[in-house]
Amino acid sequence: MTINRHWNLGAKLLMVGAPFLLLVFMATIATLWVSWQLDGGAAAVNEAGRMRMQSYRMSLSIGTGETQHLPEQVTEFDRSLATLKKGDPERPLFVSWDADTSARFAVVENNWAGYQARWIQAKPEVFTDLRADTVAFASHIDDFVNSIEVHIAHWTALLHLLQMSMLASVLAGATVLLYTGYLFVLEPVGQLKQAIEKIQQGNFDARVAHTSSDEFGTLADGFNGMAEHLQSMYKNLEGKVAEKTALLKEKSDRLESLYEVTALVSKATSLDALAQDFTKSLAKISQADGVALRWSNQGGQRHLMLAAHGLPADMIDEEQCIYTGDCFCGSVTPDSEFRVIPIRDESSAPLKHCFKAGFETVITLPVRLHQHLMGEVDLFFHARVNPTPAERSLLQALCSHLASGMENLRLNALEKEAAVSQERHLLARELHDSIAQSLAFLKIQVQLMRDAIKTCDETEIAKILEEIDAGVRESYGDVRELLLHFRTRTNTEDIEPALATTLQKFEHQSGITTTLAMQGQGLPLAPDVQIQVLHIVQEALSNVRKHSHASQVWLDVQQQPGWRFEVRDDGIGFNPETDQFDETHVGLRIMSERAQRICAHLEVMSTPSRGSSVIVTLPAPSHPSTSNAARIDKLSTTPAASTV
Repeated sequence: MTINRHWNLGAKLLMVGAPFLLLVFMATIATLWVSWQLDGGAAAVNEAGRMRMQSYRMSLSIGTGETQHLPEQVTEFDRSLATLKKGDPERPLFVSWDADTSARFAVVENNWAGYQARWIQAKPEVFTDLRADTVAFASHIDDFVNSIEVHIAHWTALLHLLQMSMLASVLAGATVLLYTGYLFVLEPVGQLKQAIEKIQQGNFDARVAHTSSDEFGTLADGFNGMAEHLQSMYKNLEGKVAEKTALLKEKSDRLESLYEVTALVSKATSLDALAQDFTKSLAKISQADGVALRWSNQGGQRHLMLAAHGLPADMIDEEQCIYTGDCFCGSVTPDSEFRVIPIRDESSAPLKHCFKAGFETVITLPVRLHQHLMGEVDLFFHARVNPTPAERSLLQALCSHLASGMENLRLNALEKEAAVSQERHLLARELHDSIAQSLAFLKIQVQLMRDAIKTCDETEIAKILEEIDAGVRESYGDVRELLLHFRTRTNTEDIEPALATTLQKFEHQSGITTTLAMQGQGLPLAPDVQIQVLHIVQEALSNVRKHSHASQVWLDVQQQPGWRFEVRDDGIGFNPETDQFDETHVGLRIMSERAQRICAHLEVMSTPSRGSSVIVTLPAPSHPSTSNAARIDKLSTTPAASTV
């Protein structure tokens, strides 16, 4: 059984560096030991030199007769001999003993014994040979010192050898460590760097060779795994990008289709135009070969074709109106959903028009709004199709937009009809309250004229003719006034030009001087509000012309904090409490109705012989809109007052 041993990077470096560290350690120990030997030998040389000095001192003491210090000198010499012989580790001091050193030390001991017996113990009186014996004794000590120095020379040479070996070991260790560092660290790092650069350049085939089991081997395995993962992701990236691009294009086309249909629905002014444009757009969006849009009656039994695109002419003629159950088309109900109908053969098509035209698939979609069925859309294809869920959702959304557009057209038509009906009602009221009464008055005067002619009363006839002439002129004036009033339009956001035109026409018709005063700046009025305000002002001016006998009329307009219109005159006035709803002042009732339509407050003030005042106050806006800044700037150029 083979056991694979995995060495990490630290263990490898330790295995390489340990022998060199051990060698350096042993060399250091040897150097220290040799240095210790050299220190001991040098101390021994110094001690032997002291012995030589001591011998000369003892010789001097003996020769001069000053022997009182001689015992101390002998004792000190004996101590030096004992120290050399035994050594002193504390100093350190020791002698490297060998045969030559031991022999020379023995000679020194013997000479010391003879020298001590002859010159110290015997106490001679003649000192003729003292100097020669001392010199001979000192020479023997020098020989002993020379033997020690020979050993010191050997230790010194050995020390130099150890130092050189240490230097060589350091150099060899550094070389080996550098090589192993390159082999185990720098080379794997370089390979990893090269692989990373290849990855950065887009070469995902780059790999790092797995040559070791250390940390760099683990790192190489991790890098190779990462590179494989990146390579697999990159290979699938193009597919994912293409998939996302197709999805985005689909969503973009969907939004574009919704925007196109929304735009044509908002711009459509009639049901026919809406149907024609919708079928063309739907054919392009759905890529259908034919499209039919059918309107369903309230009971859902009859389905009338509103528009068609891409269908044969004979098929359009035959299916102008179909009944529920006649064919697959026209069979939707308020609860029907998206249906895909395959046309396999002639027997599968009840009316056979689709089969004869070469269509193989029909898709029916209900057009409904809030569960109210308004019709259906039929899509015809020459091939077998089955729309995706996204395509089905888009087609249903388009049909929902179509239903909203059809409902908006219906509501707009009802709104226009209601507005026309209301204007006709107001016109009928005004005709009844003005011209009809004048005509009734003329009818009475004609009957009185007949009676006066029968009696041949010339005075009465002349008086009645004057009344008839006044009534005709008043009726003529009322008709002209109505024509002028209903021709008035507001073409700009600013109401001031329309007010000035109204006063100008009134002054031309009645000969009464008018003055227009504009104060402040306010937000422009909506067109429908402007029309109602103009009609109220015109009715107030009409009452001035008919009843006030005034010579001056003022129209004061205040724009802040809300719009306020006041028509004043200097006429005869009336009593509002008693005359307001009198038949001679029916215009006040018409003005009240118009004010209620725009949520305005109408106030009539008058004092007999001091003129009248009609005031219309509109609701103040709660929050000014910053989007109307351009309009406010335009209004700032309006003059404060003008005289017409």
